[in-house]
Amino acid sequence: MRRQVVLDTETTGLEVEQGHQIIEIGCVELVDRRLTGRDFHHYLRPDREIEEGAEAVHGISNAFLADKPRFADIVDEFLGYVEGAELVIHNAPFDVGFINAEIHRLGRGLKRIDELCPIVDTLVMARRRHPGQRNSLDALCKRYGIDNSQRELHGALLDARILAEVYLAMTGGQVALSLAGDPLGEDGERIRRLPADRPRLRVIRATEDERRAHEARLAEIDAASGGRCLWRSLDLAD
Repeated sequence: MRRQVVLDTETTGLEVEQGHQIIEIGCVELVDRRLTGRDFHHYLRPDREIEEGAEAVHGISNAFLADKPRFADIVDEFLGYVEGAELVIHNAPFDVGFINAEIHRLGRGLKRIDELCPIVDTLVMARRRHPGQRNSLDALCKRYGIDNSQRELHGALLDARILAEVYLAMTGGQVALSLAGDPLGEDGERIRRLPADRPRLRVIRATEDERRAHEARLAEIDAASGGRCLWRSLDLAD
């Protein structure tokens, strides 16, 4: 059984080095690439004000968080939830840096999150698969046909759910069959073998009339392009 946790956070600001803190953490669970519905989600009360620019992104206010638990109140539940799972995070250094800062701030000697769990960074994966293209979560949703119409503002749980769909699409879609024993691809995902006894594909060849029509069309293209018809050059190469 392969267990993965897709994780996202929202914070008071962008720079963890400036003492910014986590104000929302959202996780969804995948077991053997299936969503289980066993989510983890908390809003958290920080010890500092939310920056105006950050609030404009996620819409979470200081007033809304006034009665919410602190990270210290949920850390044991959180670490128990993620322990033993592979974490899937978009731009992992950001979220991992904030989680580790929160853990360190507690002074309890708890393990760093990257010591507790292996981590897959979907931003690194996307940049490798789509070099030179935009690889934000919204861009990936558009590329893979995933509905993100509810994402008017960022939200940790919503973004984790969307990222789970993006991750499954990027790594070959959600599979129902066990792929144990199949070879691994470059991203560590199982490459699914076709069954050895699958029926042979029918080869449908062009009829003589179709071949003549094709040849006539190539002749027209060749004449119009001054003898530069690529199909003709390929035929000669063969």
